[in-house]
Amino acid sequence: MKKTLLLLITGLFFCFLANAQKATVKGIIRDTSSRENLYNTTISLLHSKDSILYKFTRSDTKGNFELKGLDTGKYVLLITYPLYADYVEVLNIKDSAAVMDLGSIPVILKANLLKEVIVRQTVSAIRVKGDTTEYAADSFKVQENASVEDLLKKLPGIQVDRNGQITAQGEKVQKVLVDGEEFFGDDPTLVTQNLRADMIDKVQVFDKKSDQANFTGIDDGEKQKTINLKLKDNKKNGYFGRLNLGAGTDGYHDNQIMVNAFKGKQKFAAYGIVSNTGTSGLNWQDKGSYGDSPLGNADYDEAGGYFFIDGGGDDLDSWDGRYNGQGYPLVQTGGLHYNNKWNDDKQNLNANYKILQLHVNGGSATNSQSILPDSTSFYNNSTQNFVNEILRNRGNASYEYQFDSSSSIKIMADGGIDHKITSNVAYSEALANDKSLINKSDRNTSTVGDNRSVNSSLLWKKKLKKKGRTISFNLKENFSNNTSDGYLYSDNHYYQDGIDTREITDQYKDNISKNISFDSKVTYSEPLSKVSSLILNYGIVLNNSNSERSSYNKSNEGKYTDIDSLYSNDYAFNVFTHRAGANYSLFKKKIKFNAGSNVGFTSFDQKDMHTQTSLKRSFVNWYPQANFSYNFSQQRRIFLRYNGSTQQPTIQQIQPIATNDDPLNIAIGNPDLKPSFRNSVNLGFFDFKVLTERNIWTNVGYTFTQNAITSRDFVDASTGKRVYQSVNADGNRSLYAYLDYGFKIKKIDTRIGLNSNINGSRYVSIVNDSMNVTNSSSYSFGLNINKDKEKKYSIYVSPNATYTISKSSIQQNLETKYWTFTVSTGADIFLPLKFQIHSDCDFNFRQKTSVFENNNNAILWNAWVGKKLLKKDALLIKITGHDLLNQNIGFDRTVNSNYISQNTYSTIQRFFLLSLVWNFTKAGTPGPSQD
Repeated sequence: MKKTLLLLITGLFFCFLANAQKATVKGIIRDTSSRENLYNTTISLLHSKDSILYKFTRSDTKGNFELKGLDTGKYVLLITYPLYADYVEVLNIKDSAAVMDLGSIPVILKANLLKEVIVRQTVSAIRVKGDTTEYAADSFKVQENASVEDLLKKLPGIQVDRNGQITAQGEKVQKVLVDGEEFFGDDPTLVTQNLRADMIDKVQVFDKKSDQANFTGIDDGEKQKTINLKLKDNKKNGYFGRLNLGAGTDGYHDNQIMVNAFKGKQKFAAYGIVSNTGTSGLNWQDKGSYGDSPLGNADYDEAGGYFFIDGGGDDLDSWDGRYNGQGYPLVQTGGLHYNNKWNDDKQNLNANYKILQLHVNGGSATNSQSILPDSTSFYNNSTQNFVNEILRNRGNASYEYQFDSSSSIKIMADGGIDHKITSNVAYSEALANDKSLINKSDRNTSTVGDNRSVNSSLLWKKKLKKKGRTISFNLKENFSNNTSDGYLYSDNHYYQDGIDTREITDQYKDNISKNISFDSKVTYSEPLSKVSSLILNYGIVLNNSNSERSSYNKSNEGKYTDIDSLYSNDYAFNVFTHRAGANYSLFKKKIKFNAGSNVGFTSFDQKDMHTQTSLKRSFVNWYPQANFSYNFSQQRRIFLRYNGSTQQPTIQQIQPIATNDDPLNIAIGNPDLKPSFRNSVNLGFFDFKVLTERNIWTNVGYTFTQNAITSRDFVDASTGKRVYQSVNADGNRSLYAYLDYGFKIKKIDTRIGLNSNINGSRYVSIVNDSMNVTNSSSYSFGLNINKDKEKKYSIYVSPNATYTISKSSIQQNLETKYWTFTVSTGADIFLPLKFQIHSDCDFNFRQKTSVFENNNNAILWNAWVGKKLLKKDALLIKITGHDLLNQNIGFDRTVNSNYISQNTYSTIQRFFLLSLVWNFTKAGTPGPSQD
């Protein structure tokens, strides 16, 4: 016993001696202007070679600090304090027993820094917290009164296009939150274009999961690429906003206002927009939020470089209720937002309301080439003029109540009412290879439609006594009721064997579709150890749909009373699913892993109300998933994900009815359609070097689908008529790869970014009873150069080249391939007397193809000159020239499984605008941020 005690004392002595021989760094943090010592200052010691945090402390009430137990080596000392410039010093500790006394360390208020002594540090500009990439907003220079959108354009790995659409780490951003809360719902541009950059403390990028997935830690497949804007503490009290008044030539105007009032945890906001310039109040997410998403043919989009599903819906009412650059818009929209937390944050309310009235009119011309298996091809030329209007009301709210530290409930609801009026006049003609006329068509359609929807959800969460043991219940409800009625008049001529055959369709159509669904799930988690757990779930899903489509021919009395049974049907489609699953989860300091699967037993009940026939079918659906991530360090991470999901057919795809809204392209439902199963694998890597500001993002994904819902087309080469329906086929797959590499050349203070996107796909369809395999790919390479000099200039240049290639198996000798080049440039020049010149220019060069020999190159040049007035440059008066060279031509090109088409359309061209922009603010007293 004595020997043991002696050994223990000796061991403790040597441990103490070894620790005593380690170095110490100490000092005092002092404000240079007030000459007072600063308390609670953050002092970080980073390894010089990789910028990984080594030691961390804060100064005491007298400004003193000590970092003890330091090994010899080279370090970077970083001292930060809100509203003060970062202090950075390189330390070289050579003596393990040294006490390095740095004495009084001066820190300077940013407001007091002279230009010649400004040394901006971005040591903590980017960091990774788990699955979240976080940018320190103040580390990226933007101009006075710049918007959040201007800030996002400066962040490595994030791109913002001309329409305000945001791409982060290769994926489109679907939500922008403010302090973790919804802000005017799913309208990112309202936030990014109207909130000021100087209000933002942190920009966080992550994949937003469902509330239940966040609680259980198990991925349920629901993900949205999301940006969260964390406000600075001193911007959470007071009011601020922006007023923009603009009037110009040819009747153009752009008027908008946003007002925000923050008081602690209460946030109130309102906005209003009246504009016809096509740049304001038009949410690029409207299609996903409110529009239809029918499935039909798969197209290859030259911008995105992947197949997407399109068509197969009601062509009589094909407008999705948004403005996408085609035509001339007039938008009048407004909204209200309220958010509050109270009762020690136990209760949280978030509410949004928006109203929009949009009018769009214009025209377009489309040229296409279709190919058939017997080496036949024909050309189609068409023109159309359209007038579309929509009145939309939409609201959403969420309420969360924290009963205690272990349980809470969250209730969410949203609903909308759309009233839509559309009118379309179209002409088309089809030509054979020898340019002889196959058919021609005049078609007029008009519709009036009303769409109503109500969605709600409830989530109850409970942590049980044993740590890690939880139970939750989630219930979702979705209801929609869509009605439309309208007229179709089509006059078609077919020139078969030199004979002119005329076909007239004159009908009134009345369509009603309803859908209601309930999705319930109970989830239970049981800890297996301190770092692992088992999660079990069970749920029931009920989805009932009904579609009643009626077509009436004109009677002898001139009234639409004779029902056409070929194009009329009343159909019910009910789906009932039992679903259960298990997942294993492992969480360690650097490793996160979970894997498991759900299995669903699904039954289809299909009823044809006209024929009083029914069809019942059953399926077993699997939902496997696995996720693995490894953090090498705080700034370096790799992840691997797998997800399997089942896609059920829609009632529009299975309803046994012919749809003749375009008599040259008739859709037929397929009641035998089966669910498809999609497998998706995703590998990603992130690395950021703090001191050199070098970043790497890379993402590779592969998807293959079993029983894919694809298209079967039959095209009559003699008449040019096409009949198509959805069918199942195997062999669809796609691959994508994304790389973003950025670095800063500090000698010239210039940031360089390189990015590359590679997309490939294999799409299987059936054309005239022959299997058609279309292999398509696109290769895109881009460069971004940003150079700023504060209060002097800001310049960027961004060239991009994309090569697209597509080949179909039914005609191997026909291959579509072309280049597109875009060079985007922009500059802001700051002149004496607070004058400013802005210019941005896009050079678009599109290679001709064997089918399309027209030159569609265009240079889009916008510029403005303005003068800033008032304190902090709050007022800007400017004159803007839009499309100065008058070369803006609406253009897009699409490669389909058996055709290529090119569309040109009317769009807004040159105009000039005189604008007044006023940024007003009254914020509370600044204070140190609570990180």
